[in-house]
Amino acid sequence: MSFLKKLFGGGDKAAEAGAAPAAAKKQLEYNGFLIKATPYKEGGQWQTCGTVSKTIEGAAKEHRFVRADRFADEGSAADHAILKGQQIVDQMGERIFS
Repeated sequence: MSFLKKLFGGGDKAAEAGAAPAAAKKQLEYNGFLIKATPYKEGGQWQTCGTVSKTIEGAAKEHRFVRADRFADEGSAADHAILKGQQIVDQMGERIFS
């Protein structure tokens, strides 16, 4: 990578190497559901976001959720997304897909 790219933020070695963000690897099987953390950068902070999915009668179902909670680092936002996903499963179960 050239000096100018480094100086002006023209590249990220992890992204160039095809490495996935830390949150992309954060997932949990919980009560038959798969919860995945998918936080994204918003206003200089990480927004809590994730998916809850399950295969029901051979059909893949997925529910995406976004919460107002924001964090300074991606890992904290991912951890919070997993907790929120568990809360959704506990409160709604399969009704979330209705």
